[in-house]
Amino acid sequence: MKVALSWSGGKDACYTLHKLHEQGIEVVCLLTTIPKELNATFGHGEKREAIEAQGQALGIPVEWISCTFPTYTDDFIAKVKEVRNTYQITAIAYGDLYLDEHREWGEQVAKAAEIEALYPLWMKESDASTALQQFISSGYRAKMIRSMQEHFSKDDLGREINESFYQDLQNQSICPMGEKGEYHTFVYDGPLFQKKVIFTEGAVEELETTWRLHLEDISLMEK
Repeated sequence: MKVALSWSGGKDACYTLHKLHEQGIEVVCLLTTIPKELNATFGHGEKREAIEAQGQALGIPVEWISCTFPTYTDDFIAKVKEVRNTYQITAIAYGDLYLDEHREWGEQVAKAAEIEALYPLWMKESDASTALQQFISSGYRAKMIRSMQEHFSKDDLGREINESFYQDLQNQSICPMGEKGEYHTFVYDGPLFQKKVIFTEGAVEELETTWRLHLEDISLMEK
């Protein structure tokens, strides 16, 4: 079975890749949306070169979905149809956890492209804490690169997603996995990474409601 994976560069997408690999399902390309007028991803605002570096480290090509907010769904569907023919995929996988509206949208896209929608991480909201523990123990390495100001301080940007991070979240009334946008991550190493993505932590940008950490000097290192 060959599938495309909706890819943000964060822990949920990466752990979805891991689960698919465990099931013997081949991910033949990573799909990432990028606004037509910017050089950063639609979801996390990550630099294009950071996502490209992940794809190279994993040995999986990145397919970019150039889009605008008003035409987002149509642009996404058109690209999925294109990769369906290019890679002969029969499904698209998503890293969504439990938000029904997100799953409904993904299934709508898959139906329009006449392929299957897969949700390897789908769970009950109450299982999110366990899911974070599983990711931390999986061997993947990730840092927080974006967060809501109401939940995290500027100094939290760049934190490693580890046991200390998990314990600190126990004092907050947010989804431990950040499923509602409380925080976003960038995965730079792990079991499926053939190379390690290295970078320096640049400036922290203050946006309307979020902080965003800029990654600089992005390159690959042999493992």
